[in-house]
Amino acid sequence: MDAERARELLTAERERIERALRRLGHQDTGEPADEDDPGNLASELYQDELDEGLADDLREELAAVERAEARLAAGTFGLSVESGQPIPDERLEAVPTAERTAEEEAR
Repeated sequence: MDAERARELLTAERERIERALRRLGHQDTGEPADEDDPGNLASELYQDELDEGLADDLREELAAVERAEARLAAGTFGLSVESGQPIPDERLEAVPTAERTAEEEAR
């Protein structure tokens, strides 16, 4: 895969992740919380924990983008970090942050 196409894919992936991170979080309805209602508190706590878990996943994806960008700068993008074998362009199109071949990932 040429460097320009890789850069396009990684930029699009970074933008998708950053957009998702901005959307996450507790949405304030503007109404005061009914602190006497355990159901409301439990629901808010559940949503906050769910959002934090999703944010953690997105931060991990962002770290993968950063690693891929570093490999691109180093000239090793598209090569497995495990074996050095080329990662097929089709895989990189689908998963631009792929660090291993599909066979290596399956193991």
